[in-house]
Amino acid sequence: MMIIAVRARTKKTADRWEALLARSIRIGGASGYWGDSDSSLPQFLSPGGLDYIVFDYLAEITMSILARQRAKDPAMGYAGDFITSALKPNLREIARQGVKIIANAGGVNPEACGAAARALVEAEGLPLKVAVVAGDDLTAQARAGAFAQRREMFSGSAFPPARTVASASAYVGAFPIAEALARGADIVITGRAVDSALALGACIHAFGWGRADYNRLAAGSLCGHVLECGAQASGGNFTDWTAAPRMEAIGYPIATIDDTGAFEVSKPEGTGGVVSVGTVGEQMLYEIGDPQAYVLPDVVCDFSEARLTQIGPDLVRVEGARGRPPTPTYKVCAIHADGYRAGTVMFFFGSAAGAKARAFAVGAIARARSRLRALNAPDYDETLVEVIGDGSVYGEGRDDARDVAIKIAAKHQDERAAALLLKEITGLALGGPPGLSGFAGGRPAPQPILRLFSFLIDKAEVPLKLLMDGEETELLAETGAPFDAAALPRPAPPSPPSIEDPILVPLERLAFARSGDKGDDANVGVLPRRPDYAPHLWAALSEEFVAERFAHLLKGPVTRYFLPGTGAINFLLCNALGGGGMASLRNDPQGKGFSQILLAAEVPIPRALAEAL
Repeated sequence: MMIIAVRARTKKTADRWEALLARSIRIGGASGYWGDSDSSLPQFLSPGGLDYIVFDYLAEITMSILARQRAKDPAMGYAGDFITSALKPNLREIARQGVKIIANAGGVNPEACGAAARALVEAEGLPLKVAVVAGDDLTAQARAGAFAQRREMFSGSAFPPARTVASASAYVGAFPIAEALARGADIVITGRAVDSALALGACIHAFGWGRADYNRLAAGSLCGHVLECGAQASGGNFTDWTAAPRMEAIGYPIATIDDTGAFEVSKPEGTGGVVSVGTVGEQMLYEIGDPQAYVLPDVVCDFSEARLTQIGPDLVRVEGARGRPPTPTYKVCAIHADGYRAGTVMFFFGSAAGAKARAFAVGAIARARSRLRALNAPDYDETLVEVIGDGSVYGEGRDDARDVAIKIAAKHQDERAAALLLKEITGLALGGPPGLSGFAGGRPAPQPILRLFSFLIDKAEVPLKLLMDGEETELLAETGAPFDAAALPRPAPPSPPSIEDPILVPLERLAFARSGDKGDDANVGVLPRRPDYAPHLWAALSEEFVAERFAHLLKGPVTRYFLPGTGAINFLLCNALGGGGMASLRNDPQGKGFSQILLAAEVPIPRALAEAL
């Protein structure tokens, strides 16, 4: 097998790999979102040797796009790329190698995705079985008013009018996937299964893990979490991006996991990128909140004591995840219409470019508002002006920028009012400050705002079913136990360090970092480059420090968590994304660049430590 050829540089190493593979499975993480490159399958299939390949396509924004797609065509609403770009060119080799495919490509219409996959299998004349896990779609109930009394689990807001709901999906777990595999499925397609459940389902099937094997379920979930964003675990979006060579040929991650839940992360031989403690650690911290209470349908995970060890080139071992019983509820994400948004990006050049851009934006918005008043129409719900190039994204605006991009945007319940702003922006082009330019193209059109509404529902209210071999099977109802994160014992933070002769250095010299979103909240995970940096990071990066750094974006509190297994810190920034996803007017509605803002901050360390960097 390829991985042995790469790693077996000594007999001892070869023996270890043979022993490991004898009681393990190998899982490739082929996709991190709908729109990811289709280069992963050739990487995996060329050398062979994988048992499972998982495709994660879904996110809150993706679900909103698929809901709009299904609204236009009831036969759509799934990730069509899975059929046309992943399966179709590779199906014969998948069948020849016997590798199992697991994907949440079903989106809001898994039955249609399953039908498309079966049609492809039949057209190719292959003996592959396709299974569909369904039942997570609660849209019909939502539109019928079944959830009218629900409150949003984060903001407490009331449920939106039923007529505005585009979709409602429960985030379901891994045991239905394992059941499909146990019944002989070669390709398993789900709707809104949680991202990490794809790999966990393979582990449950392969190792016979039970519902009470909480530590193993948490470890398998961490494995799935590392794989779920594709190349992000193997050098993509990495702080030290120059250490991940050949971006154009970046390798996708492979996890070799054993029956205890410990796993090793690698990538295909000859590919670009890098697998290191930094790349895997950043992905472990990505888009989590409380690392001791990462709530999934099958288990409540505790990643705080997880340990990462570089055991070879492009080879990292991960162990130490712990689990607790799952909760009795699923998280439901409903997507609903909430008016329209409109915006455009333009460029200004020359002296005081930022001031020119802002003056132009103020003028355009004022003209649009004047037109609304003349029509006796309501004002915009929100307007936003963002300048790129003058440091304002970092909260450090300056006046010396000579070229900037400016984004002008607004929200309104009426599509015509949203379009009016675009008309006034373009109409002011010859009446504003000098230096205006833009990429050629027509005037952009307003877009519907699709907003996320999250709530919890008893698992018993979400009957799941398995569609396979022309039959429909009701699956065992999931259960759980109450869980209170506030009652958890918390790890002791590092002891305050002694800082003699302090000197300020950029955080990036001391740590890796990655950020992401959960609705309107953002997280920033910070991983020390060396264990002895952890006390200095904890001392410097207080909740107050981070709140001040993001004061220009933040509307809620900051909470920090310590992970003693790696010395990492995870920050949760509440109400930091302007509504998040497609409800936000921000240039960065998912907080992907928040880590870069924090890494640029300067923190105090002893001069002697700085000189050793």
